[in-house]
Amino acid sequence: MFTKVPINSFFSKAIASLALSIATVHAATAQKDTLRVMAYNVLYYGNGCQGPNANYHGYLKTIIGYTNPDIVSLEKMSSVPLSADDKFGAASYGFQDSILRFALNGAFEGRYSYCPPTNNARAHNTCMVFYDQHKLGYAGLVASYANGVDYNTHKLYYKSPNLAATHDTTFLYITTNHDKSGDDFADAREMQITGELNTIKHHFTKLANHINLGDFNARSSEEGFYQALTVPTDTGFRFYDPPFYPDGVFKYPATWDHEGKYSAYFTTSTREAASPCGSGGGGKNWYDHIFISRWLVDNTNGMRYIPHSYQTVGNDGQRFKVSIVNKNSHTNTSAPQAVLEALHQMSNKYPVMISLEVSQNSGVVKPQGTEKPYPAVVEREEITLAGNGHFKAGSPITINIPEALMAQELTVQVLAADGEKLLKKTTVISGTTFELKNKLPVGTYSVKFKGRHNLISEGTLVVE
Repeated sequence: MFTKVPINSFFSKAIASLALSIATVHAATAQKDTLRVMAYNVLYYGNGCQGPNANYHGYLKTIIGYTNPDIVSLEKMSSVPLSADDKFGAASYGFQDSILRFALNGAFEGRYSYCPPTNNARAHNTCMVFYDQHKLGYAGLVASYANGVDYNTHKLYYKSPNLAATHDTTFLYITTNHDKSGDDFADAREMQITGELNTIKHHFTKLANHINLGDFNARSSEEGFYQALTVPTDTGFRFYDPPFYPDGVFKYPATWDHEGKYSAYFTTSTREAASPCGSGGGGKNWYDHIFISRWLVDNTNGMRYIPHSYQTVGNDGQRFKVSIVNKNSHTNTSAPQAVLEALHQMSNKYPVMISLEVSQNSGVVKPQGTEKPYPAVVEREEITLAGNGHFKAGSPITINIPEALMAQELTVQVLAADGEKLLKKTTVISGTTFELKNKLPVGTYSVKFKGRHNLISEGTLVVE
């Protein structure tokens, strides 16, 4: 026996069902958010090398206003003093706050905060991470490896609208990089990234939602550091370069040094003329990358890389050996002219960006985190004197050097108590020990071990 349903009732239920479906779709859509991530080498921003800082605040404000990033890593920024009497900071005290006030929050009022800066490498330049404080919170510094500069791994958490109710959040780890530059320093770059990865392994069982970004100074996918990142022995610590995987734009092996088919991804140089602070020559190489973990490829824990979102801002693919503003061969229309001019002035590097889709947590159980306890947050490569710094008069001075500093430049300075430089020797490190001839009279001296842009170690030398 069939029950008759009044026609009006049928349509009422159908309409209600349709409305519920639309509401459900809308709710599902509303459960997604996007994070835009930028890596940008800003060429000693803060030390006045290129010009007044106020000008460069203005350029960066224009760039940020156009690119609208939620996370910004500024590499090769002048190191900021960590205290009023910090002798290693190359910028003025509080410079990071002026970046917020006049550049980032100048573009979007009240939006950005930053991860606390470090300078364990005692360097003239640093990497700093700024983030949208409305979307993200800072959960701390997980690891820091000092070798030339600080390779920091910061932990951010997503401020889901459901956070207060579910007490469940998604974490994102950001590791910053600025590797040794130069054609002759591929081995040094490999040592730096190997040390960085070893430090990360001390703190994780495997990679979670993790981004490894910055200026790597890479010439090809065959460089040792690139292989260490993308084809490691332990696949739990494998990073992916999005244009290769998952986007599939290119295939390995790849050498992009002065190779035109990679032009749209070149990040060096925005300029044709070199300056005291940076190279020229137009677009010719792809130094800056944003590597992502498998979790971000597979959407394992509430975040995923949005396919084909990787981009080189301001590069229209027609910049091979010409500047970002060159109009002789092809007018650049990839961004407004004011933005292109700001990029041209700000740095000799193009920024690179990706986008992540974030699922707002609803209390669903997520995979367990991958962090593990490790006593040392900061790991630093130091150079020491043999024999606790005590040597007989006339005997060679033996210096012990960590293997991680191989292939880097080293300057040794010996100074008298009044600061007079008595001995100076510069070399490229080729072994784990190094000897200096000792013609110093009996006495106590200070000794400094310097890289090109940082103080590696210092100590006391006693000649008996």
